[in-house]
Amino acid sequence: MPSRSNGLAAELEKVRTLALVGPSASGKTTLAELMLKSAGAIGATGSVERGSTVSDHDPIERRMQHSLNSSVMHLTHAGTRIHFIDTPGGPDFLGQSLPALEAVETAAVVINAATGIESMAVRMMEYAASRHLARMIIVNKIDSQGISLSGLLADIQATFGRECLPLNLPNAMDKRVVDCFFNRHGQSDLGPVEAAHRALVEQVVEVDAAFVDRYLEEGDVDPSELHAPLEQALREGHLIPVCFVSARSGAGVSELLDVIVKLLPDPTEANPPDFLVGEGTQARPMAVEPDPSKHVLAHVFKVTVDPYVGKMGIFRVHQGTITRDSQLYIGDGRKPFKAGHLFMLQGKTYVEVPRVLPGDIAAVAKVDEIHFDAVLHDAAEDDRVHLAPLDFPIPVHGLAIEPKRHGDEQRMWEILGKLVDEDPCLRLEHAVVTNETIVYGLGELHLRVLLERLREVYRFEVNTRPPRIAYRETVTMPAEGHHRHKKQSGGAGQFGEVFLRIEPLARGAGFEFADEVRGGTIPGQFIPAVEKGVREVLERGAIAGYPVVDVRVVVYDGKHHSVDSKDIAFATAGRKAFIAAIQAARAIVLEPVVNIDIAAPDKVVGDVTGDLSGRRGLVTGTSNGSAGTVLIRGQVPLAELSGYQSRLNALTSGQGRYTMELSHYEAVPPSVQQTLMGQHQQQRDEE
Repeated sequence: MPSRSNGLAAELEKVRTLALVGPSASGKTTLAELMLKSAGAIGATGSVERGSTVSDHDPIERRMQHSLNSSVMHLTHAGTRIHFIDTPGGPDFLGQSLPALEAVETAAVVINAATGIESMAVRMMEYAASRHLARMIIVNKIDSQGISLSGLLADIQATFGRECLPLNLPNAMDKRVVDCFFNRHGQSDLGPVEAAHRALVEQVVEVDAAFVDRYLEEGDVDPSELHAPLEQALREGHLIPVCFVSARSGAGVSELLDVIVKLLPDPTEANPPDFLVGEGTQARPMAVEPDPSKHVLAHVFKVTVDPYVGKMGIFRVHQGTITRDSQLYIGDGRKPFKAGHLFMLQGKTYVEVPRVLPGDIAAVAKVDEIHFDAVLHDAAEDDRVHLAPLDFPIPVHGLAIEPKRHGDEQRMWEILGKLVDEDPCLRLEHAVVTNETIVYGLGELHLRVLLERLREVYRFEVNTRPPRIAYRETVTMPAEGHHRHKKQSGGAGQFGEVFLRIEPLARGAGFEFADEVRGGTIPGQFIPAVEKGVREVLERGAIAGYPVVDVRVVVYDGKHHSVDSKDIAFATAGRKAFIAAIQAARAIVLEPVVNIDIAAPDKVVGDVTGDLSGRRGLVTGTSNGSAGTVLIRGQVPLAELSGYQSRLNALTSGQGRYTMELSHYEAVPPSVQQTLMGQHQQQRDEE
């Protein structure tokens, strides 16, 4: 990795980027507010309760008093520009928090000292590690009553590893925190500073054999000499610093800013992002350097669509320099756009700047073609460059939606399209069989917020129907299908005959289509029509009206007529042959099964696990949480979780909460399949 003295622009050494991630109610937004105030970026601190923070500027966020969107901010401390992103902590809003990891060198996981380690903290640590980011833990609310910080630190080390070591220690008597990296003297609430200092130095020098020898010979190493091995330890995950703060009182906030400036990596010191060139299996890694003199590579990690301002793309510069006059391409687009106005963001406030360098987070507005995950560049040869994709959870909560006013369908699709552009964990589709518009999200709250945005931001009223489960159909054995389509009604007729075979693929493999026709029995120009007919069945379903997945279709024979054969004839023959094959292949309906994490008081664990079992669920493990709670892990069919929060509230007197994400698809019980097939047949009869 390049060092601070490698000749790159000195400005890069004065840039830091980090994302504040972690569970809801850990105090990320309040901490962001205190950081801005401590650095002089704002004159007075706002509050979440009053809806006056820089970060939570959306009216719905203010009313709910929870972050629903990621918010980009910046400040200057000790001559260093710090870009940071406040992210939502709810699992329904991972589509906002995960992309923030693409824009930063460091993921700062914020933990509430009063509630301990929650599932979102664990998930964000895992996500950050998978993207090779430096990680740190910020323990917030250290002045909460009845907590054990030493016990929490032990839990952190047990959960995330012994490499989690404090960079500072709380001192309740003085209402401050004590540095234990550069300083080795004094006492803290967690014991002598000397012991924490020694543990840190020993952990850092382990990555460099020369420093190990010095440490063994001299008994200590001056921390000011440890910058290079410290950055290596952060890059390799060999050190995960822990800092203590109270965003309520301000204790430790200025010290946190010092840590960010003095110890966290700048753009030249972090692991390079995983850029790839090419597509699919042919994609290969591409070297990217944080060099202002090279051509531009920037990544759009967030898109907002304002009804008045238009579309805004928020991006991180990874290479090159962007100015107002820069001509930039979007992905494989052939038409460049002029940057025109460049902005750094302070919540909802746009601060215009003349240029941005590697490490900077900036935005451009009113570029309709810009989209989430786009790569901006100024060299035509980079049109196939992309960042390795994030592993987003799959949205499985469905809601049928229609406009209240007849004739507004097109406008509804346009508005929903804008909302989907902003959130990669929203999915929109048209159900062909039921002629419904379905929007899928990560949970009930996710979809509720979407409906509120429709109503409050776009003044658009809709009707909804009960959540729709994203069932799928597949086959369990090989089979063959055949259909001859022949239609004669005077003049030119229609003729096409198709023989095909199908076989199941591994779960999640998708769909494969192969042409093994020999001797021209089906002329080549009609094979796409056959595939079109097959794909119609993939969308519409064959036994219960749900999409067909994980199947391979091979067309191997057929017949044609020199005059009457047409595309429509072979599309029809392909569709009906595919349906015949599916019906002979022991087709089944698959349902989504989710991983569920439930936090509940320990005295009602038996009631909660019993209720889960009654929902066809499986308990896979339990562990002790904080303050008399137990964490219950399990798997349960999504169809069984309708209204589950209300039931959990009843079982736990309102103290229970749960999170979930898609695990896999598996076959529904035969009784459920018969019900779904019967409903589908009844619907077809009514039509």
